[in-house]
Amino acid sequence: MEKIQTNKQYQEYVDKKTPNSPIIKNCFNAFLVGGLICTIGQVILDACKFRGLDQEASGTVVAIILVGLSAFLTGLNLFNRIGKFAGAGSLIPITGFANSIVSPAMEYKSEGYIMGVGAKMFTVAGPVLVYGISASILVGIIHLIFHTQAITLV
Repeated sequence: MEKIQTNKQYQEYVDKKTPNSPIIKNCFNAFLVGGLICTIGQVILDACKFRGLDQEASGTVVAIILVGLSAFLTGLNLFNRIGKFAGAGSLIPITGFANSIVSPAMEYKSEGYIMGVGAKMFTVAGPVLVYGISASILVGIIHLIFHTQAITLV
């Protein structure tokens, strides 16, 4: 009984000291920043199409620009500030992925370019790249085998 009372008192203490999270404000900030990132991507896409690029080439240009921009902002330590303001709204897959590659590299740059930046760059994104590339090679080999042997799957 005494332990239950102690746990209850501790929980009351934690509840009293923990600040309430402004959920509505956080959701609005995430919506605002996520929407802004998507709008920037759409403006770039439309500009590329206007210049005569097809859909696929325009999408590639958008991906390259957004990854480069988010990596640049991470290097300047601005992406972390945006993330603190926007929360999950800044983690749209393409910008969040670039941030996850550059952040560890920036953190360990004091250890040198090889053992710091080079070794730590892919600590978060490395497994995603390894498994993604490995799976695509495996699927490509399977496709090649079935395609060259004239075997069709129904």
